[in-house]
Amino acid sequence: MMQAADAVLRAVGSRWTVPWTAETILKVMLLWVAAFWFMGSWIIPFAAHMAGLSKDSLTFRGQALFSLVTDVSEGLTGMAILHHCLSQFHPLPSDWFKFSLRGKWVFDVALGCLMFPIINRLSQFNLNLLPVIPSAPVTLSSVEQSILARDPVAMALYAIVVSVCAPIWEEIIFRGFLLPSLTKYMPVWCAIPVSSVAFALAHFNVQRMLPLIFLGMVMGVVFARTRNLLPSMLLHSLWNGFVFLDLMR
Repeated sequence: MMQAADAVLRAVGSRWTVPWTAETILKVMLLWVAAFWFMGSWIIPFAAHMAGLSKDSLTFRGQALFSLVTDVSEGLTGMAILHHCLSQFHPLPSDWFKFSLRGKWVFDVALGCLMFPIINRLSQFNLNLLPVIPSAPVTLSSVEQSILARDPVAMALYAIVVSVCAPIWEEIIFRGFLLPSLTKYMPVWCAIPVSSVAFALAHFNVQRMLPLIFLGMVMGVVFARTRNLLPSMLLHSLWNGFVFLDLMR
């Protein structure tokens, strides 16, 4: 048993070269969360209002496009914050933000996909542990309404949001930046669960906390083993796509 555990720890890899301090790490994460919320809850809705648009009055396709514009704006804002905070450390060490088609990462992604049934079970367990108790009649989200209406354009736009945009932004922040940054202060095998908890908390949904933590750990292990953001992005995309297709059933 100990030999197996040692083999896993060796496979995860050593720490990254981290030139910035804990203050920079905290600054990036707090600014990212604040900007993400401010952009999605205030800036984009205000811009839409000034343009004479109301999200509730939009068609299914209009609401899907609104979600895509919001997600892209949030993501680009987060990337701008990350670039600004790390600009003083340029050029960055060579082991940061790697994105490559090379390497034997397909096997890691395949193993990660085998964890999807466990994540699905954890989702149900979490819902049983903390069931949703609505104080008002349950209303369907715009995504669910589009799926019920079988609007192909709206569903395609939502698929881009959940399977392309979200994996890119979130993996760059949580696996690309936060996880390696934490290795300056703790071993990689500790940084993975800590960054996974932060990843889950950032979704602001207690009914999904356990599966998100476990999903974050799976993607964290894949990233730490491959030192490549592409595999964790792909795994994240596959999971989100799996959830989206499950809604369509």
